[in-house]
This record gives sequence, C-alpha cells and structure tokens, in this order.
Amino acid sequence: MNRPPPPVSPTYTPDKALDDLPGIHWALYEFLHSRMLESEEYCDRMDPNKCGRFFPTWRLCILSPLLSRERLCFATGYGVIQGIKGLMSFEDKDLLNAIHHMKRGITVAAAHRKPPPSLAGRLAGYIVPGLSYSGPEWVAQMTDVEKHAELMYAEGLYYKSLVGIVYSGDWLSFIKEMLNMRTTMSIYRQLGRYLEVADAAYAASHYQDSEESLNVPLEDPSIDRHFRSGVYIGLGLSHLALSLMPSRLLTFVELFGYRGDRMEGLRILERAGGWTSGDDRDIVPQGRLTLCVAREFFLGAVCLSVIAEDEGLRRPMCDMMLLVFHLVLSAYTFEGIDVNMARRVVEWNLERYPNSVFFLFGAGRLALVRSQPERALEHYARAAQCQSQYRSMHHISWWESAIASFALWDVKASKEWWSRLRAEATWSKATYTYGEAACLASLGEHDAAADLMAKVTGLRQRIAGKSIPIEKFAARKARKYLAQGNQLMLPAMELAYVFSAIAHAPQRIVLEKMIPDVQKALEELDLTEAGCDSSGKPLRNGSVTGSDYSGEEKVKKARNGTAKSTCEGYWDNVCLARFLEGVCWRYVAYPDPDVDLDKNGSLPVTIDDAGRRAEQAFKAVFKHGPKIELDHYLVYYAHFEYGRLLARSGKMDEARTHFDLVLSGKAVEVSSAGRKGKYSLENALHVRTYAALDALKQDRLL
Repeated sequence: MNRPPPPVSPTYTPDKALDDLPGIHWALYEFLHSRMLESEEYCDRMDPNKCGRFFPTWRLCILSPLLSRERLCFATGYGVIQGIKGLMSFEDKDLLNAIHHMKRGITVAAAHRKPPPSLAGRLAGYIVPGLSYSGPEWVAQMTDVEKHAELMYAEGLYYKSLVGIVYSGDWLSFIKEMLNMRTTMSIYRQLGRYLEVADAAYAASHYQDSEESLNVPLEDPSIDRHFRSGVYIGLGLSHLALSLMPSRLLTFVELFGYRGDRMEGLRILERAGGWTSGDDRDIVPQGRLTLCVAREFFLGAVCLSVIAEDEGLRRPMCDMMLLVFHLVLSAYTFEGIDVNMARRVVEWNLERYPNSVFFLFGAGRLALVRSQPERALEHYARAAQCQSQYRSMHHISWWESAIASFALWDVKASKEWWSRLRAEATWSKATYTYGEAACLASLGEHDAAADLMAKVTGLRQRIAGKSIPIEKFAARKARKYLAQGNQLMLPAMELAYVFSAIAHAPQRIVLEKMIPDVQKALEELDLTEAGCDSSGKPLRNGSVTGSDYSGEEKVKKARNGTAKSTCEGYWDNVCLARFLEGVCWRYVAYPDPDVDLDKNGSLPVTIDDAGRRAEQAFKAVFKHGPKIELDHYLVYYAHFEYGRLLARSGKMDEARTHFDLVLSGKAVEVSSAGRKGKYSLENALHVRTYAALDALKQDRLL
C-alpha cells in the first residue's frame, strides 16, 4: 500500500535537522517495499540546496564538491542508498559513485557533530573524568542533533569503508579502510556506553517489583528509538564481525582492546525489534500492553516488545542482519544460529512488507536451509518479479536459484541460471562462467564446456590485491578440465557441495538422483561399492562389486598402453567420487538439524546403514589420499565431514580428533610434495572446523 510522503520544510537550519526524520523514515519504507527509485529520488529532491549555506561558507562549497548537500538525514540516507546500490552491482562506476556520495554524507554529518574541546579542555579531561570527550559524559553533553550526527558520521564511515574495501585494489587502500572501520567501532562503543549509563540511571530511579519478574530491561524513554536502533545495529554488527574473525587475526585485533561477543551482538540486534526467544509469553512492552497476546506481539515461541509504530528507523536493518547471520552465515558457523528465530523475523516482516525483495530473499533462504528448494525457488521468483528498478537485485535471485536448482539436482535448470548470471552480473564472472561450464560438462556438452573453461582464469578479480578463494578454485578446476582432455569428475556435484546445495537437498533427492550419479561415476572408475543400484535402491549385502585392486589394474594398464589420459588424475577422481558419496550418505543418515523432514516419507535404508556407507566412503578417501595429484583439498574436507558424521553418531572424542587434525597444519594427504602453498578453500574449512569444535563444546548438533 502506497502512502504519501510527510511534509518537509523547504528551509533548513542545523538545529532543526531532526525534523527530517519522518521524511527519511518514509524513504526507508519505500525502499523496503521495493520502490527503490522513488526512495532514491525523494532523498535527492528533499535536499535541493546544493550550495551548503551552513557548512561551511559558500566559498568553500565552490572549492569542494563534497559539500553540495546540507541536510543531515537526507545526505546520509542518499549516500547509504548509493552504497547498497554499488555493493549489489559490483561495477566500478557504481562503487565509485557510492564512495563519492557517502563522502558527502560524512562531510555533512561531521559539520553537525559537537566540536571537540580546546587543547586545555582535552588536558582537563585526562584529570577530571566528567570533562572527558571520549566517554558517555561527552555524549551526554551533546544536543539531540549532535548525537544523531555522531551516529550518522559513524554510519557513513562504516558503509564507505565497506564499499572501499570491496573497491580497493591494493593493501594500502585496504589498510586505510580498515583504520576507518576502527574509528567507526570506537564511536559505536562510545555511544553504546552512553546508552548503558542512561538506561541504568533510569532503571535505578524507576525500579518496580513487578518489573523484576518480567525480565524486561528498562530503557530511558528520553532517548528516541531512531537513535537507539542506530546504535544497536552498529554495536551488534561490530560484535558479530569480531566474533567471526579467524583466531590468529582476532588475537591481533584484541591488542587494540576490541573484543567480539557473538551472543551479545545478537542480543543487541534483537533489542531493536524487541525479539525475545523462549517462553516469554507474559512480557510487557513497557507500559503499552498488559499481556503480549496480539499477533503483532507474540509469534509462537518468540515475543515482540516493540511494535511497528514505536520502532526505530534502523529496526528493519537490524532484522535483516539477523537473517543474514542465521540463514547465510549458518553455512560457516554453529554458535548462536537460531533458524526458528529467523522464521519469526521473516514472517513478521513479510506481513509488513509483502513485496520487499530483501525479506523475500530471506524467505527463500529460510526455505533452502530447511531443505525445501522448491519453495525457495518460488520466493526467489517473487523477489525478481516484485521490482524491476535495480537489475542487480535480480542477479541475487538468479544466484540463489542456481543453488536451489542444485539442491533439486536439476543440473539443466542450474545451468540456465549460471548462463544468465554470466551474461549480466558483474560480481564474479569467473564463478558464473565455471558454474555454467561445470553444468555443461555434467550434461555431456564437452565442447561448449571447454570454450567456457578456457575463459575462467582470465575473468578472475582481486580485492585488496588478493584473489577471491572461490574464483581461485574455479580457475584450478577449469585448467584441470582442459589439461585432462575435456574431462572432469562430477564437476556440477562438486560445485553443489561447495555451495552447500547437497546439505540443503531433500533426502529423496539425494537418494534418487545424487547417489545414483555418484554410483555411475564409480562404475566408470571400476570402483563401485555396493551402496545402491543405478535406481537408487540399496543392495542387500555390503560387498564391493569393484575392488580397489581393479583400480590399480586400470592405472597399470593405462601406463602400459595408449590411454594416458585415463592414468592422469585417476586417483583424484576416485577420491572426489568417494568423497561426494560419503557426503551424500552422511546427509541421508543425519540431515541438518533445521531441516523440515517429510514425516510421511520413509527411507529405503536405515540410519545405521547410511552412516556405515558414508564412513566407508570417507575412509576410502583417506586410503587413496597419498595418490592425489592436484585435488589435495579433498582429504582435509573428508576429515571434516567424517568428524561431523562421528559427532552425530555420538562419538565426540573421535570427531574432535579429526577436527584437530584439519587445524593442525599437518599434511594429512601424506604425499603433499605436489601441493604448493595452500589447498583449495582452506580458510573456509578452518572457519567451519573451528565452529564445529565450538559446537562440540556446547553439545550442539552439527
């Protein structure tokens, strides 16, 4: 439903800057309803005075194009929109335009900030804490406009640094933007301490016995929700970002006094919307209702203490960050993941914004995490149809649709999505090209696949002078395909594993489509283990129809004959096929804990039998690992997946042994002389392995 924009005064003075908050709130409303151009045009039109009469003089305005705006809210809002636009398109012109406009917003915000004290005042601050300009006392001395300006300055600097990191082509630019991130975190921490002190003082003076049982933190009502939600998203993201850093880098960051508490970060983001999990059915939204009974307040096991009318400006962004953590980062971590919370956030926001491309993405990702790829494709299709203004938003839908098609093991459909991405999208041309080529190779169209494989290496990009891991992986596989005479073992299924599509595939798809394809590949290698026949039905006994000896004989014959290509990379193919076999059977035995299983369906194999077949497959990878020539990563990932299998089987100590082995730095493939430097996707595996170890300590299902 369209609603008209609120009136905005044509004249502007700095002390009336917050009068524009209803206007920027309306712009966000339009943006979330997938009317992006209307939101963008409104923010630009509402700041018509391009001379910057107040900040600073008109002469400086002429000298610096960065000072061509003057309204605090609209300058910052317009810059943030351009930043989102640049990150979605990933094109240099959009990234540069975003940096340009965000610099404008930062400049306007800086002009509205409280001026720093004189040198004498700074020296006095070191002696008298109350005179300090770096603590909550300093924030308390600010006017409301200055507090918001401080917040928007940090916000603009954060988004500008994020875009700058993506755009940076060398380490010098990268380090510069990271230093800006450090400044942003310092400001957010200062504002967060101010909220803590103000709320503690208010709670102390308004303590009531009835509040103690409700477990609702009292908040100082004199601090408006718009300011609160801005501080919450900054603090929450800071905690989450630091908690996701690799341990080696985190140790360095902690030297500067920065620590990340993941659970605290999640709690802060949830506070913006009043989300509380558990059985808080009697929670009272601070004097607004007696009981939490309306649907707007109570959703299953999650209760809301902040209604839509009272929410802060950045509350929807806090909700979106919660969805990113619970539904996207869940592929790399376990601690704090709560898919049920994500479901409640998606449902509540889609009721408010039924055509929001962002929350439709969230609904699609939720369905995929719950192994419902058909429903995911429906949500992604709606997301693409609900808006046509930002074409790059369609690319997100296509990317997710390609992965959902993998989860249905519809390789032909996935190929079409990769083809569309390759034709239009600019995020990672190398990945899109390899994705289409891998599907073509799996479909038997080797000539077309070879033409695309030859282009992959030349399409790679670099961020801060470093290669993108997935693009490096794609380039290695493309070179291998060409070197082996246009041959590659199960390339589409390997890519499906990398993108977690096998983990999100329904059990029937794994049994009826994926495992039979793996069995066919093993038959070609003369190493078929009797897991199931070509139709996917399990065989009666557990004998091996094609032994390891037959594989040795095949290599021996190839070396003595003319089929040289059969010999090269043979054991790489064996290990890849065995690895994918193990992964498939592992997910048949133990689907992810958040999967919505078909309660009416029955599997033609028991959990123990599926687990045994997965174990045999992984052990085959360990056995033949020393013979690997190129795909050394398979052995490390096999130890990781086998550790997860053991953990779900209740063998925690054995699982920990395999996780520790992955992180030990040892060459677990034994014959590692052929490997130079890191193996493929090493950093991603280390992140997931650390997360798995943490999950073991917390008795969480892997």
